[in-house]
Amino acid sequence: MPQSITIGVTDLSFHRVTASLVRHVLVDMGFEVDRVYAPHQENFAQLASGEVDMLSSAWLPSSHGTYKSQVEAKVPLLELGLHYQPYALWGVPDYVPVEQVASVEDLLKPEVRAKMHRDIQGINPGAGITRFSIHMMVAYGLEEVGYRFHTGSEEACFGAFEQAVEHQQWVVVPLWQPQFLHHKHRIRDLDDPKGLLGGVDRAVLLLREDSRARFTPEQLARLDALCFSNAIIADLDYQVRREGQILDTVTRAWLDAHPF
Repeated sequence: MPQSITIGVTDLSFHRVTASLVRHVLVDMGFEVDRVYAPHQENFAQLASGEVDMLSSAWLPSSHGTYKSQVEAKVPLLELGLHYQPYALWGVPDYVPVEQVASVEDLLKPEVRAKMHRDIQGINPGAGITRFSIHMMVAYGLEEVGYRFHTGSEEACFGAFEQAVEHQQWVVVPLWQPQFLHHKHRIRDLDDPKGLLGGVDRAVLLLREDSRARFTPEQLARLDALCFSNAIIADLDYQVRREGQILDTVTRAWLDAHPF
């Protein structure tokens, strides 16, 4: 009878893409795989409680390092693979002239404020980019000159950006790499002179140490060899989110063409 394994998946589209790739590899190893979708903090809490055996994907050390430490206070964890190298960013559409807006500090200029849409639409409260963005609003004095940051759904954030681009409006999007918008749109990162957005993280698979015995050394080595990229995940994410293709079909086709 096949062994079963449960993956906790942070419930955002690019995390679902990566978890789907991992799931195919586990199924190919002979495991029965369940996926449990939850927001950031809940996903890590379920890893700590043992409701899930592994988590895809943790962004370390910046975005999810605090959550990982909370889990490790209860159970040792094993890091596997390098799914991609994510980082948080504030970006603008590339049609916004770089001579006028190259840095977060440029958002304070009166001539920029006159053109820029000053509602900055984010995603859910537990995301690293949200925590960073809230800090940036205060540290750069953006609220004092009329900018507002709002949390919301993924689709609220992405839709606000796409609608602005459709009308060639100036807009700031709090985003990250990888993400499907980068596959279609040219989004220019704004310099963050205060360094509040964190650095480049490692996106990894976290496995509870007490679940390690379910795997052979060869299976663990295969999971540790999984290495994708920001561009790969953004491409697959776009196929699912904007072309309407089926997640597990898209990821299966990619793995068949790029076997590990």
